[in-house]
Amino acid sequence: MTRPMSQPLSPTSSQSLSQPFFRESVRKLERILGLLHDGEMSCCGITLAQCHALVEIGRTRAISLNALAALLNLDNSTTSRTVQNLVSVGLARRELDPRDRRAVVIALASEGEVLFQKVECMVTDQFEKVWSRIPNDKRNQVAESLHLLLEAMDEPKSPS
Repeated sequence: MTRPMSQPLSPTSSQSLSQPFFRESVRKLERILGLLHDGEMSCCGITLAQCHALVEIGRTRAISLNALAALLNLDNSTTSRTVQNLVSVGLARRELDPRDRRAVVIALASEGEVLFQKVECMVTDQFEKVWSRIPNDKRNQVAESLHLLLEAMDEPKSPS
Protein backbone atom coordinates (compact mmCIF):
# COMPACT_ATOMS: atom_id res chain seq x y z
CA MET A 1 0.00 0.00 0.00
CA THR A 2 1.43 3.36 -1.01
CA ARG A 3 1.31 6.39 1.21
CA PRO A 4 -0.20 9.57 -0.30
CA MET A 5 2.35 12.35 -0.80
CA SER A 6 0.49 14.65 1.58
CA GLN A 7 0.53 12.19 4.47
CA PRO A 8 3.55 12.80 6.71
CA LEU A 9 6.15 10.10 7.03
CA SER A 10 6.95 9.91 10.70
CA PRO A 11 8.93 7.21 12.44
CA THR A 12 7.81 5.04 15.23
CA SER A 13 10.50 4.62 17.88
CA SER A 14 11.69 1.36 16.27
CA GLN A 15 11.70 2.83 12.74
CA SER A 16 13.61 6.02 13.49
CA LEU A 17 16.96 4.26 13.66
CA SER A 18 16.44 1.84 10.78
CA GLN A 19 17.97 1.95 7.33
CA PRO A 20 14.62 1.17 5.62
CA PHE A 21 13.00 4.21 7.25
CA PHE A 22 15.99 6.36 6.24
CA ARG A 23 15.78 5.04 2.67
CA GLU A 24 12.04 5.72 2.44
CA SER A 25 12.51 9.21 3.84
CA VAL A 26 15.19 10.04 1.26
CA ARG A 27 13.03 8.60 -1.55
CA LYS A 28 10.11 10.77 -0.42
CA LEU A 29 12.39 13.81 -0.30
CA GLU A 30 13.54 13.06 -3.86
CA ARG A 31 9.94 12.84 -5.06
CA ILE A 32 8.94 16.07 -3.34
CA LEU A 33 11.97 17.94 -4.69
CA GLY A 34 11.26 16.52 -8.14
CA LEU A 35 7.70 17.81 -7.96
CA LEU A 36 8.94 21.24 -6.88
CA HIS A 37 11.35 21.33 -9.81
CA ASP A 38 8.76 20.10 -12.32
CA GLY A 39 6.40 22.89 -11.33
CA GLU A 40 9.12 25.53 -11.38
CA MET A 41 10.63 24.63 -14.73
CA SER A 42 7.41 24.18 -16.68
CA CYS A 43 6.98 27.93 -16.79
CA CYS A 44 10.54 28.56 -17.92
CA GLY A 45 10.43 26.44 -21.07
CA ILE A 46 13.66 24.57 -20.43
CA THR A 47 14.46 21.09 -19.18
CA LEU A 48 15.50 20.40 -15.61
CA ALA A 49 19.04 19.54 -16.78
CA GLN A 50 19.26 22.83 -18.66
CA CYS A 51 17.94 24.66 -15.62
CA HIS A 52 20.61 23.12 -13.37
CA ALA A 53 23.29 24.14 -15.87
CA LEU A 54 21.83 27.64 -16.22
CA VAL A 55 21.85 28.13 -12.45
CA GLU A 56 25.43 26.92 -12.03
CA ILE A 57 26.62 29.11 -14.91
CA GLY A 58 24.73 32.07 -13.43
CA ARG A 59 26.19 31.54 -9.98
CA THR A 60 29.77 31.35 -11.24
CA ARG A 61 29.36 34.05 -13.95
CA ALA A 62 31.72 32.12 -16.27
CA ILE A 63 32.77 28.49 -16.03
CA SER A 64 34.68 25.91 -18.02
CA LEU A 65 32.87 22.88 -19.40
CA ASN A 66 34.93 20.57 -17.16
CA ALA A 67 34.11 22.55 -14.02
CA LEU A 68 30.41 22.69 -14.96
CA ALA A 69 30.35 18.92 -15.58
CA ALA A 70 31.92 18.35 -12.16
CA LEU A 71 29.36 20.61 -10.44
CA LEU A 72 26.48 18.85 -12.18
CA ASN A 73 27.99 15.41 -11.61
CA LEU A 74 27.70 14.66 -15.35
CA ASP A 75 30.15 13.54 -18.00
CA ASN A 76 31.61 16.16 -20.36
CA SER A 77 29.65 15.01 -23.43
CA THR A 78 26.28 15.25 -21.66
CA THR A 79 27.23 18.64 -20.24
CA SER A 80 28.39 19.81 -23.67
CA ARG A 81 25.05 18.86 -25.25
CA THR A 82 23.15 20.60 -22.46
CA VAL A 83 25.25 23.76 -22.88
CA GLN A 84 24.84 23.61 -26.67
CA ASN A 85 21.06 23.58 -26.21
CA LEU A 86 21.32 26.67 -23.98
CA VAL A 87 23.55 28.39 -26.55
CA SER A 88 21.18 27.45 -29.40
CA VAL A 89 18.20 29.14 -27.73
CA GLY A 90 20.21 32.24 -26.79
CA LEU A 91 20.46 31.64 -23.03
CA ALA A 92 24.23 31.03 -22.86
CA ARG A 93 27.33 31.81 -24.87
CA ARG A 94 30.81 30.43 -25.22
CA GLU A 95 33.65 32.93 -24.96
CA LEU A 96 37.41 32.96 -24.64
CA ASP A 97 38.67 32.78 -21.08
CA PRO A 98 40.27 36.17 -20.37
CA ARG A 99 42.92 34.46 -18.21
CA ASP A 100 43.82 31.84 -20.84
CA ARG A 101 42.99 32.74 -24.45
CA ARG A 102 43.32 29.04 -25.42
CA ALA A 103 40.41 28.06 -23.15
CA VAL A 104 36.68 28.61 -23.55
CA VAL A 105 34.28 29.47 -20.75
CA ILE A 106 30.51 29.39 -20.70
CA ALA A 107 28.60 32.47 -19.56
CA LEU A 108 24.97 33.51 -19.61
CA ALA A 109 23.64 35.66 -22.41
CA SER A 110 21.43 38.57 -21.31
CA GLU A 111 18.28 36.48 -21.85
CA GLY A 112 19.86 33.69 -19.78
CA GLU A 113 20.66 36.14 -17.00
CA VAL A 114 17.00 37.19 -16.86
CA LEU A 115 15.87 33.57 -16.69
CA PHE A 116 18.54 32.78 -14.07
CA GLN A 117 17.24 35.58 -11.85
CA LYS A 118 13.66 34.34 -12.32
CA VAL A 119 14.62 30.77 -11.39
CA GLU A 120 16.61 31.95 -8.36
CA CYS A 121 13.61 33.96 -7.12
CA MET A 122 11.21 31.05 -7.62
CA VAL A 123 13.47 28.58 -5.83
CA THR A 124 14.20 31.02 -3.00
CA ASP A 125 10.48 31.62 -2.50
CA GLN A 126 9.75 27.90 -2.53
CA PHE A 127 12.42 27.07 0.06
CA GLU A 128 11.56 30.07 2.24
CA LYS A 129 8.05 28.63 2.51
CA VAL A 130 9.43 25.22 3.48
CA TRP A 131 11.91 26.76 5.95
CA SER A 132 9.15 28.77 7.61
CA ARG A 133 7.24 25.54 8.32
CA ILE A 134 10.15 24.14 10.33
CA PRO A 135 9.94 25.11 14.00
CA ASN A 136 12.60 27.71 14.88
CA ASP A 137 14.14 25.51 17.55
CA LYS A 138 14.62 22.66 14.99
CA ARG A 139 16.12 24.63 12.08
CA ASN A 140 19.76 24.20 13.12
CA GLN A 141 19.18 20.50 13.64
CA VAL A 142 17.62 20.16 10.17
CA ALA A 143 20.44 22.13 8.53
CA GLU A 144 23.13 20.12 10.31
CA SER A 145 21.45 16.82 9.48
CA LEU A 146 21.10 17.78 5.84
CA HIS A 147 24.78 18.75 5.76
CA LEU A 148 25.75 15.37 7.23
CA LEU A 149 23.53 13.54 4.74
CA LEU A 150 25.05 15.38 1.79
CA GLU A 151 28.58 14.69 3.02
CA ALA A 152 27.80 10.99 3.43
CA MET A 153 26.24 10.81 -0.03
CA ASP A 154 29.13 12.71 -1.62
CA GLU A 155 31.82 10.36 -0.31
CA PRO A 156 33.63 8.38 -3.02
CA LYS A 157 32.00 5.08 -3.69
CA SER A 158 34.09 2.12 -2.60
CA PRO A 159 34.64 -0.64 -5.15
CA SER A 160 32.34 -3.64 -4.74
